[in-house]
Amino acid sequence: MFIYQLTALINAATSILLGIFVYFQDRKSTPNRYFSLFAFSVAFWSIAYIFWQQEQDRQSALWFIRIAMIGAIFIPVFYFHFVASLVKLADKTKVFLIFGYISAILFAFSDLFTPYFIQGVSPKLSFLFWPEPGPAFHVFLLMFFGYAVASWYLLLYSWKKVEGIRKDQILYVFWGTFIGFLGGSTNYFLWYDIPIPPAGNWAVAVYVAMIAYAIVTKKLFDVKVVLTEILVGVIALLLLANIFPSQAPFEYLWKGALFAAFLFAGYLLIKSVLREVEQREKLEELSKAKSEFMSIASHQLRTPLSIVKGYLSLMREGSFGKTTEKQQEVLGKVYATNDEMMNMVNDLLNVTRAEEGRLQYSFEKTDLKELVQTITKGLEVSARKKNLELRCSVPQDLVFINADKDKLGQVVSNLIDNAIKYTEQGAIEVQLTTPKPGTSLIAVKDTGLGIRKEEMPQLFESFTRGKAGTKLWTKGSGMGLYIAKQFVSAHKGKIWAESEGEGKGSAFFVELPLIF
Repeated sequence: MFIYQLTALINAATSILLGIFVYFQDRKSTPNRYFSLFAFSVAFWSIAYIFWQQEQDRQSALWFIRIAMIGAIFIPVFYFHFVASLVKLADKTKVFLIFGYISAILFAFSDLFTPYFIQGVSPKLSFLFWPEPGPAFHVFLLMFFGYAVASWYLLLYSWKKVEGIRKDQILYVFWGTFIGFLGGSTNYFLWYDIPIPPAGNWAVAVYVAMIAYAIVTKKLFDVKVVLTEILVGVIALLLLANIFPSQAPFEYLWKGALFAAFLFAGYLLIKSVLREVEQREKLEELSKAKSEFMSIASHQLRTPLSIVKGYLSLMREGSFGKTTEKQQEVLGKVYATNDEMMNMVNDLLNVTRAEEGRLQYSFEKTDLKELVQTITKGLEVSARKKNLELRCSVPQDLVFINADKDKLGQVVSNLIDNAIKYTEQGAIEVQLTTPKPGTSLIAVKDTGLGIRKEEMPQLFESFTRGKAGTKLWTKGSGMGLYIAKQFVSAHKGKIWAESEGEGKGSAFFVELPLIF
């Protein structure tokens, strides 16, 4: 029996700690409040479970079982209320919530004051006392699993509609509580004389571990203010406790003054952290607004640019009458400028989608040798216009990867195109190698402007360009390398740059996993 008491103790301790943590993180937050109530219900059930398992008297055991079931009765409805608040569907499920709370109160009354919920106790397996279900218990069990399944449905329904870190948050809540509920439900087999012990009790603590992990890594709840408050509170208690053993008035005085000074400093510290959190939230809102504006603006710009491109094509083909050589030259320049603007708009859309986690990929088995050679050949004309030599070397062996051809093609094209733009004389060399088993490496090396060491850390950030490059090529948006990094990361690869400094050329590398 010790193992069941131990797991119940772990469940109680972890649930209480997480419940307190989440509640004090933001006491005004509805999801926080109901998550805490859910956690405290689990703790209430676990504590009574410990006493039930150690009882040797029938009546005392029955009493602790009834107390434990009070916690179990409110677990599903508190959990459902937490989930509905988290996914912002509490208003739409109001009737379901009211029905759940009324049912829980009636079940609790039946449990404490009537034999209709628990008829009595009897020995089962190695347990001295195990409850016998009454008619009300069967209905409760339907509610227990019904509300759990309804909660999981809301989570999965919302998971499909959200993007980015919000998706991860919901996934952790779903799996953590799903495993916890399934583990806890193993307690109900013996109620119906099914000889399966409550071996899944340990899994109840899994939800605590997964949600705690989500708090730290996925920002499910803001941790910074709570940790600051805990730190200030612990130090304040230690300073206060240190005053009492004082012997002399002067000792009381300076320790009291230190305690008061720390309280003031702690207040200022907490206030500054709160201000920082508020400012961060405002910045996140501004960033979201910026992304929405960029997305709308990009969509609005792409349509007229596509129309202009269509008319320019017709004019160059002579659909509206014959054009002179000079007119053809001007139309060609306008067409090229329109293409540059369309590429910039597409870059803006890709940046917005990347920041919102909405980039979509179509992966398939891809011949990397053919991809690199085709893109290099397509850019030979641009290199010849600047009297640059463009070389391409690939291995004899087959090189296959799992890739989105279009997006990976954009990466390679962008790197070679940049090398051509920022190289005035010399050569660009494109190499494909397999330096180690299971890995391919694309290298684009040039003899161009190079990159300063201080610019390296920001090279793959959005809207960032090297100072040397802006002097030679003024039309760049600073988004190409940022987008390339997003695409390469999605392919489970790495991208980086190397340069000995300004005027000494540069090399860009893309490492990708092979498939066999």
